[in-house]
Amino acid sequence: MEQTFGFAHFLSGTDAVGGAVLLTLLALSVASWYLIVTKSAANYAARRRAAAFLEKFWESDSLREMETALNGHRVDNAFAALARQALTAARDGRRGAHTLAAAGGLAEYVTRTLRNGIDQEAARIESGLTLLASAGSTAPYVGLFGTVWGIYHALAFIGMSGQGTLDKVAGPVGEALIMTALGLAVAIPASLAYNTFNRGNRIWLARLDGFAHDLYTLVTVEAAQEEMGREPSFEPAAPREWE
Repeated sequence: MEQTFGFAHFLSGTDAVGGAVLLTLLALSVASWYLIVTKSAANYAARRRAAAFLEKFWESDSLREMETALNGHRVDNAFAALARQALTAARDGRRGAHTLAAAGGLAEYVTRTLRNGIDQEAARIESGLTLLASAGSTAPYVGLFGTVWGIYHALAFIGMSGQGTLDKVAGPVGEALIMTALGLAVAIPASLAYNTFNRGNRIWLARLDGFAHDLYTLVTVEAAQEEMGREPSFEPAAPREWE
């Protein structure tokens, strides 16, 4: 009677070590796809909210109008959060806040505030990337370990049975190679997602850094005009293109 070999047969014949390898690969796969789906959705929503905010920001008549609008609404994107932090720092700096954070003058205070805001956003968007990188780099080796373990048991079985013909060897060895295929199935999506998110994060932070330079210029120009006793006046720059 012919024996049928396949994944179900492999599962029924695997031992504790093989089961642990399969569970590890399954956990890495579930975690990777969870991060891929949730981060993709979050990044898409964040880009849409940021584009809407930037359009409103550059259409505002003054920084005071924008500050009032920000204080009356929930901040839901990194650009709005950075703008509110900068405007709050500028207001505190003009009032002469006596704190270590405000030491060094208005320009230094705003610079530190903007830098800290960008650093916080960088830490936020990089969350989860370590797991994707780990899954992409370790899953093939986990699968290879399962393959080696499976081939060892297959050869041991063949040796004890004394039957080394091709029809007896192909099935057990082929089933052991399933582990390698599973490892690659986990690693490839994780690696692709990591590279995609990493590139998207670099572009996001570059645009946020450019917006921070614009904020710094607007805040310092307004402060200088107030010191000279003139009403702050400036023409906002053209809105940045957002993809």
